[in-house]
Amino acid sequence: MSVASRLLTDITPLRESPQFRRLWAGTTLSAIGSAFTSFAVPLQVYDITRSSFAVGALGVAMLVPTLTIGLFGGSLADAVDRRTVVLLTTCGQAAVSAALAAQAVAAISSVWLLYVLVAVSSALSAINQPARRTFVPNLLPAGQLAAGLALNRVSFQVMLIAGPALAGVITAAFGGHLQACYILDAVSFAASFYGVARLPAMPPRPGAARPGPRAIAQGLGFLRRSPVVAGAFLADLNATVFGLPLALFPAINAERFGGDPTTLGLFLTAIGVGGLVSAALTGPLGHLSRQGTVMLCAVAIWGAAFAGFALARTLWLVLGLLAVAGAADTFTVVLRGTIVQAITTDEFRGRLTAAEYVIGAAGDSLGRLESGAVGSLTSPTIGALSGGLATVVLAGVIAVTLPAFTRYRAGEASVAVGAAADQVGSPTGEGTEPTIPQPADAAPQES
Repeated sequence: MSVASRLLTDITPLRESPQFRRLWAGTTLSAIGSAFTSFAVPLQVYDITRSSFAVGALGVAMLVPTLTIGLFGGSLADAVDRRTVVLLTTCGQAAVSAALAAQAVAAISSVWLLYVLVAVSSALSAINQPARRTFVPNLLPAGQLAAGLALNRVSFQVMLIAGPALAGVITAAFGGHLQACYILDAVSFAASFYGVARLPAMPPRPGAARPGPRAIAQGLGFLRRSPVVAGAFLADLNATVFGLPLALFPAINAERFGGDPTTLGLFLTAIGVGGLVSAALTGPLGHLSRQGTVMLCAVAIWGAAFAGFALARTLWLVLGLLAVAGAADTFTVVLRGTIVQAITTDEFRGRLTAAEYVIGAAGDSLGRLESGAVGSLTSPTIGALSGGLATVVLAGVIAVTLPAFTRYRAGEASVAVGAAADQVGSPTGEGTEPTIPQPADAAPQES
């Protein structure tokens, strides 16, 4: 095998699975449209209020429905046809995007309306994403799982590059108005439908637990008894809560670069460029042994890069540090997904994927609130710097307090599954048979 083939991301899933290929293409196009809205909403809130705290409060609007609905969405994904769940919730998300476009066209300057629409979108995503993320393990054989997750990350990085950059250019071309961003997002949902509609039905396994508190408790019991999965979740939560100062981007752009929307678009584009470069070089991840240790190192690099971003004053240095952060983030996400999917059985995949989604989304929401609040109480620079340094320190704390995570080696998944499954059939871990792991290719994702 050549050096290049070892370094580059394995594209075998795209070549060999038409279903994965259609899903991947539809996801990528739809994600670019969603990036337009992710760019437009914080900018619209900042334009209305001129407050970083108000931008950070978008995190609360996303956090509440994520926490209240997300875990239920996972139990639903384990109990009904996952493809149907994704199609129905995608219809709802398209309707929310249309409503955002309508309020922009009508020039309604209401922060509360934006908060409500963001909350509804987050509620739908909390059901959609856990079900959608179970697609890859069911479409690909086990040996292609890491490659499939890496390709999903390539899709995400393409979105980060193309989405914000195009959104910034489009907004500037329309004189700072955001209607075009929202309209294009609403139209892009057609690609998402294309990717999902031709997938096979994905009904629940016989005897699946009914959605509800008991099913949720069973899934959390699996998580509680797996320190490796818990370590992966905590590492990710650390990075998103403290390391990513998204709420401060508009203020830092206004303070240092005159508030040009094109420059603001370049911030997220730089993260995407760094992530895309590393996503294209994820070949070595398939051969890593100490995945937990490498994930913590990537989280520490992510935090250090944002600490440097807080102090940088020239645009080229700001963009370079954001690119480094994006590169580290790709390795973090691919490793987290690989660890979680390798250890989790299909019976619990929806619920554990929901927990993964809730933790990631909650971390992002809390991160927006944390950075916005600290930045408002002190300054945008201090808010970004303190968060980056906290991320580095807490990565070390996780390494010390969860040695099982740092010792985890790829290939030990069957042991981890057996230890957890023996006790996870009920909230108390009593009176149930051990779960038998099923191969990922036994049956026929948007990241």
